[in-house]
Amino acid sequence: HVFNELLVKYPLPRRKKPGQVVPDNMVVIHAGPIDAELSYDLPLVNVRPFWMLEYVSKGSKRKDYVDNMRRYERELKVPYYLLFDPRTQKLTLFHHDSNEYAALKPNAQGRLEVRELDLEVAILDGWVRFWHRGKLLPLPAEMQKDLDAMRRRAENAERELAALRDQVKKMRSKKNGTH
Repeated sequence: HVFNELLVKYPLPRRKKPGQVVPDNMVVIHAGPIDAELSYDLPLVNVRPFWMLEYVSKGSKRKDYVDNMRRYERELKVPYYLLFDPRTQKLTLFHHDSNEYAALKPNAQGRLEVRELDLEVAILDGWVRFWHRGKLLPLPAEMQKDLDAMRRRAENAERELAALRDQVKKMRSKKNGTH
């Protein structure tokens, strides 16, 4: 499950108020449905976040590099945390070693790996891009373009099929001597 800009609420030991954070994106691994429309309330959902992704902007540097990192590392213990600064084109993927975050090193292809998902991440043409089992995953615009092309081919095939059916009908009526 991938969530975008969803409030995550979680209990904090010895505190009355829950901890709260709103990641840019959050990945949760769970086979069944997750009911999280207005917020992701950890005690109710009972499925921990697997990966947090933050895209750093000018005004969010402290929030992403310090505040949220502390929340993800110490309070939530999220296994993976990705930070991308589009201005500097710096991409960092942290992995939690059960104690703290350590920045992962790129593999032979220059990509950062999330082994549990057979996924790699890197910057390509200024964008954060993802590879699954070595294959580059398409961007939404690319998928829409492919879908539009498939629809046009299907519509053309339907028109051709209708024209062929009309020809067959005419041939049968000529064969039977009816018009």
